[in-house]
Amino acid sequence: MRNTQTLLAASTFSGKAPPFSLCTGSAALQLALLWPAAVLAQQALPEVTVQEARQVEAALDTNRPATSASHVDVRVLDLPASVSGVSAEQMEERADRGTVDAVTRTVGLTAAGSPGNGGLSFSSRGFAGVNSVGVAEDGIMLGVGSGTINYPSDTWGYERLEVLRGPASLMYGSGTMGATVNAIRKQPSRERSTELMLTGGNHGTARVGVGSTGAISDTLSYRVDAYGASSDGSRPFDDSKSAKLMSALRWQPRSDLTFDLTADISSQAPSRYYGTPVVDGRLARELKDQGYNSEDSDIHYRDRRFKAKASWQVNEALSLRNELYHFSSDRHWKNIEAYKYDPLAGTVARSDYLEIGHALQQNGNRMALDWKAGAHQVALGWDVSHTNFRNSNNSPYTGTSNVSAFDPVPGSWISANAYTPRMDSTLRQNALFIEDAWKINAQWLLMGGIRRDWYEFSRRNLPANTGFDKDLNGTSWRLGATYKLDEASSVYAQMSTGHDPVTSLLSLAESQTGFTLSKGRQQELGFKQQLAAGRGEWTAALFQITKNDIITRDPNNSALSIQGGKQSSNGLELAGAFNVTPAFRLEANAAYTRAKFDELIEAGGANRAGNRPSNVPKVTANLWGHYRMGDWRTSLGLRHVGQRFGDNANSDAKRLPAYTLVDAVVSWNVNPKTTLSLIGRNLTNRVYATSAYNTQWILGTSRSVELMAQLRF
Repeated sequence: MRNTQTLLAASTFSGKAPPFSLCTGSAALQLALLWPAAVLAQQALPEVTVQEARQVEAALDTNRPATSASHVDVRVLDLPASVSGVSAEQMEERADRGTVDAVTRTVGLTAAGSPGNGGLSFSSRGFAGVNSVGVAEDGIMLGVGSGTINYPSDTWGYERLEVLRGPASLMYGSGTMGATVNAIRKQPSRERSTELMLTGGNHGTARVGVGSTGAISDTLSYRVDAYGASSDGSRPFDDSKSAKLMSALRWQPRSDLTFDLTADISSQAPSRYYGTPVVDGRLARELKDQGYNSEDSDIHYRDRRFKAKASWQVNEALSLRNELYHFSSDRHWKNIEAYKYDPLAGTVARSDYLEIGHALQQNGNRMALDWKAGAHQVALGWDVSHTNFRNSNNSPYTGTSNVSAFDPVPGSWISANAYTPRMDSTLRQNALFIEDAWKINAQWLLMGGIRRDWYEFSRRNLPANTGFDKDLNGTSWRLGATYKLDEASSVYAQMSTGHDPVTSLLSLAESQTGFTLSKGRQQELGFKQQLAAGRGEWTAALFQITKNDIITRDPNNSALSIQGGKQSSNGLELAGAFNVTPAFRLEANAAYTRAKFDELIEAGGANRAGNRPSNVPKVTANLWGHYRMGDWRTSLGLRHVGQRFGDNANSDAKRLPAYTLVDAVVSWNVNPKTTLSLIGRNLTNRVYATSAYNTQWILGTSRSVELMAQLRF
C-alpha cells in the first residue's frame, strides 16, 4: 500500500499525464480483474428482506454518508464542507417532478436555464452557468459541449438529489466552482415492490411513472423505472414531452462481491418558448401569453447511458470498485431565437435563425480503492474518459422576419445558410486522486484530499480540415477539520481549490489556445447541529471564494481577449428542519451572497469592476410547512429569488425583478397503498422571469393545478 501511494503521488505531481489510455483497453482489463473472484463463490446468499420506510425524514439528513462530497465514508454531520439534498420522499411530498424544481429548494441554488443551454444551468455562491455549476449522475459528469447540460431533467427513478456547494474539483474535475448537483439512482432491492404515479392537470399536463424492484433469484435482483410526461404549456411553443426508461440488474454471488449493470434511454422535446420581449428594461406584459417561434421549430434531446460496476470487499480494511460506462447524447435545435418588439407598429422583428446539432459520445472508467488503517480512512483512485463531440450548425445564423405582436403567424423556418458539420473535437481526460480522513480523537476529524486532472483536447474545423491540439491540466485540493462539540453538534473549517474552463472544454476555439484553466480558492466556516429528541437539525456556513484568470480584455487593446480577470464572492447560508409538533414540520433555508467582478474589462473597454455577475441574486430563500392530521397532509411552500441582472454591465434594461412563488400540496392517504394529492403551483399567478435571453425574458409557468394518484404494491 505504501508503494501504491508513492506511485500515485509521484504521478500526481510530476506534471505529466500518467501513461494510461482508455483506447488501449486497460479500463476494460481493470473491470476484468475483479470479475474472476465471482467464480470463487461456493454458495448462494440467503434472501435478504429490506424494509423501506415511507415516512419523510429530516430534510437535511446530516446522519447520511456524504457520498456526493467525499470519497471516504464520513457522515454529513462530520464533513468539513457544505452538502445537502432532497430525498425521493421529499420530492413526492412537494410534488417536485422536475430536477430544476427539486434542487432549487436547496439553499442558495437558483435556476439560470434556457432552451439554448439544455435547461440545467444554475447559480450558486456567486458563480453561474454550466461551466461553473456541474451536474452529475452517481458521481459521473458528462462532458459539456457548447454550453449545454440537459440530463437528468426529471426526478423519477432517483433516490436523492444532492448539492455540494463551493469548489468540487476534488470530486468531479473542472467546471464546478460554484456547486455540483449529483443525482443518485434508486438501487435494486430484494424486497419486491411496485409504485405507480398518475398525474393530470391544466395546461394539458399528464404524467405517468412506474417503478418496480425485486429478486429474480437467490443472487439476482432488478429495478426498472419508466416515466413519461407531456404538457401544452401556458403559452404558444411552450408545449413539451419526455419519456425515459431506467433499468438496473444486480448480481451478488457472495456477501463481499457485487456486480451492477444499468441501461437507460431518454427522449426529450422541451419547450420551444424563447422568451417575451423587453422594451427599455420593462417586460411587455401585454405579450406575456404570446410566442414567436416558427411553426416547424424543434428542440429534442436523446440520451443513452450504460454502466457496469463491480465492488469487492476484500476484507474489513480493504475494498475495491470499478465502473465502466458509455454515455451518448444527440441534440437538435431549429428555432428563431431573437425578438424585438415595436410597440408603435405593433410588430415583432424576429432574427437569429439558428439550427444546431450536437452528437456527443463519452466512454470512461473509474477505479478506486478504499483502505481503513487505524484512525485513517483512505480513498485513492483513477478516472479516465474519452469524449467525441460534433457540432453542426448553420452559422452565421442569418434570417429576419416581422410578425404581428398580438396575432402572429408563425410561418416556416427559412435560412440561406447551410446546416452542416462545422467542428469535431475529442477530449481525453485522466485524473488521479487521494483523500484521507483522520480521526485524531473523539472530538477532532482532519480531512485532506488532492486531485490532478489532465485534459488532452483536439479540434478539427470542418470542412476546412484545419485545427489544433491543446493540453490543459489542473490540481485541486481540500483541507478541512471538524470539531465535535458533542455527539450532535460540530463546527468545521476548510480551504479548498478548484478550476473552471474559460469555455466548455469540448468547444475550445483556436483563439483560446493560449488560455489555461481559471483557478479558484474557497475558505469556509460552518456549524451543524442535530436537535435533541429528534426535534430537527440546522446548518450554517460562511464562505469566501476568489476565482482568478477569467477572460477579460487587454486594457491597452480592448479588441484582444486575455486572461487576468478576477471575480469573488462571500456570503452566509442557513438551513434547518424542525419538528415543531408531532403533526407540524417546518423546513427553511436562506442565503445571502455578495458577488462581484474584481477585475473585468469587456468589449469596447467597458470596466465592470465592482459589478455583480449576471444571473446571480443576492438573496434566496425557501420555506415549507407540513401539517398532518390523520390521513390528511397539507404542505405550503414559498420560494424567493432576489433581483438579478441579465448582463455584467448591471444595466437597468437588463434588471430582472425579484419574485416570490407560493406552492401547495394537499394529500389524502386513501389506504396504506393509495395516496391522492391536489397540487397547486404559483398560486398567486405571479408573472416572473427566470433568466434573460437576447432582448427577451424567459418567463416562468403561470398558475397550475394538478391531481396526482400514487399507488404502491
